[in-house]
Amino acid sequence: MTARPSSTSKSNSPATLGTDSISRLLMQYSVPAIIASVATSLYNIIDSIFIGQGVNAMAISGLAITFPLMNLVIAFVMLIAAGGATISSIFLGQKDLGRATNVVNNVMMLSLIHSVIFGGLSLVFLDEILDLFGATPETIGYAREFMTVILYGTPISFVFIGLNNLMRATGYPKKAMISALLSVLVNLILCPLFIFKFKWGIAGAAIATLCGQSVAFVWVLAHFLSKKSYVHFRLSNNWLSLAIVKRIYAIGLSPFLMNLCACVVVVFINKSLLYYGGADGNFAIGSFGIINRTTMFFVMVVLGVTQGMQPILGFNYGAGNWSRVKRTLKLGIWVGTSITAIGCIITETFPDEVSRMFTTDSTLIDIARNGFRVYFVFFPVVGCQIVIQNYFQSIGKPSYSIFLSMTRQLMYLIPLLLILPPMWGVNGVWGAMAISDMLAFITAIITLWIVMRHLNKHFSSLRQS
Repeated sequence: MTARPSSTSKSNSPATLGTDSISRLLMQYSVPAIIASVATSLYNIIDSIFIGQGVNAMAISGLAITFPLMNLVIAFVMLIAAGGATISSIFLGQKDLGRATNVVNNVMMLSLIHSVIFGGLSLVFLDEILDLFGATPETIGYAREFMTVILYGTPISFVFIGLNNLMRATGYPKKAMISALLSVLVNLILCPLFIFKFKWGIAGAAIATLCGQSVAFVWVLAHFLSKKSYVHFRLSNNWLSLAIVKRIYAIGLSPFLMNLCACVVVVFINKSLLYYGGADGNFAIGSFGIINRTTMFFVMVVLGVTQGMQPILGFNYGAGNWSRVKRTLKLGIWVGTSITAIGCIITETFPDEVSRMFTTDSTLIDIARNGFRVYFVFFPVVGCQIVIQNYFQSIGKPSYSIFLSMTRQLMYLIPLLLILPPMWGVNGVWGAMAISDMLAFITAIITLWIVMRHLNKHFSSLRQS
């Protein structure tokens, strides 16, 4: 069945992905995705600001200890969400509505299975995990309070993120944006109430986050239960199709490994900061928390661009519109690089002002200042590297995306974390992060050049035949 339901408006038609102006489509899909991504980033920033201002500086350090575990949460979520979104776009580009619809059921079931297994095991071994990630007696209590609430809410988080990515990929970027804004708005209202009024401390921030995601979960679920949606739940569909599950995992493996590597890397960073920071080790970790939250704000904006690119790339690649794929990539690289260049200018110029958003502690601000100045020196190239990495994932070639992720995290960053801090201390940690970004950018450019030469020949031969 390939006919479009009459109840669905033309503006949501996936067919426009192959005909409308690239810049117009990128604006149409990226702006809502950017708003949604920034909203997601604001979750973390809001939590950090209210925790820093309403609890204490050590609570920020405790929150930073949870970053590796949060990376693991995102890794298992994106294993399903990114893979499901990409193959649904490709199926729609191939005019295969049946399989595109079947993806919804599979994403829902996989999200529930992953969340129960991951959340349950993490709760059982939570203290051991936090200790492994660099917790000290001063910080483990804060980290435990926060993650206990988050882990109990993993079924809601997994399903919400998985279906929200599908919503955007199947032609509803504005509705996906609204769901993200709903979650942030609820969190923004409840977080200060729970921390300052009810005195629930760091747990209050986690509860506010979960409440926000619950509201968004209801919104997203209602969309896919409605038969007015272009793709929606169908009880008659296979809830676990082996063929679809394999493709979801194959494509989702790239962001999964990226976040898994990020988890390992953050553990190395936390351990290095704790050791080379000496008496201020916990404060060094807290400063990394501030820098990480700021970094992720700009990275999430770029990821919003790549999420907007994904349905355009996936549809046109599936439809064989190679020239539109290349134009989308070029425009995405320009936009992504511009965003991270702006981030570099802001943090290099106003490091203290950025830090004071999160804390008034002078030690945290002093350490963060050096971190911003060193780490952000090569930050402009990060936008280009992210766009290229996600480009490969969007056209169904995850092996290249995995390669780029692994080289940045494992081949460059971890060795540099072992080499530079013994010479330069905490500044060596920041320097390792900056240099690895530049090396990853060079690797991404070379990889893209090689692959594009092959794809140009492939599509040229198809046109001639």
